Amino acid sequence: MKVLVIEDNRELASSILGLMAQEGYICELAEDYSNAWEKLHLFSYDCILLDIMLPDGNGLDLLTRIKDGKIQSGILIISAKNALDDKISGLELGADDYLTKPFHLSELHARLRAIYRRKQLGGSNSIAFNELVINTDSFEARVNGLLLDITRKEFELLLYLVVNKNRVLSRQAIAIHLWGDYIDGLPNFDFVYQHIKNLRKKINHLGGRDYIDTVYGLGYKFNADKYEAG
Repeated sequence: MKVLVIEDNRELASSILGLMAQEGYICELAEDYSNAWEKLHLFSYDCILLDIMLPDGNGLDLLTRIKDGKIQSGILIISAKNALDDKISGLELGADDYLTKPFHLSELHARLRAIYRRKQLGGSNSIAFNELVINTDSFEARVNGLLLDITRKEFELLLYLVVNKNRVLSRQAIAIHLWGDYIDGLPNFDFVYQHIKNLRKKINHLGGRDYIDTVYGLGYKFNADKYEAG
């Protein structure tokens, strides 16, 4: 999961980023409205944690802009305000959930995962395609019922490909999704090829079919049409 935290309280932001790192998520921070919009304009995120009170703007205004821009990320509003009208306004504008400060990080994590399941997995904790089954709770993938021996990055790559099946994903898009801001300054994205190669090999080793197509000059695609879904 890739998460954008829009929060100007550095202590809280640090705690949230620590939780995300512990869970193996890619997490980026924007401390104000303008920086948040810049990131949203350049990158895509599975979920957004959005504070209402920002130093240079209102989070609800940013939420409106997100929805007008048809950004599909799940949105969890976090705010010190406990006013009912703020909660109602946020939900009516299209937020997926609302969490009032102070909160336990475990609750934040649970709500994030719930939003992700609803937005990306149709409410389930797993996604299946033919012989492939991916479980987002246990971070396990199986091929023909056999556990796939993959790294966490390979798991996230497989999930990203399957969720976006039949879409061409550029090497840059894959790198940004899996590594976020850490790719800044890299001369190329050749390492994505190695991860794709390893994933293909491991799936094939367990009798899985080769769904991952290389689209030369563009990137990669999980070709769901190559084999009819069973």
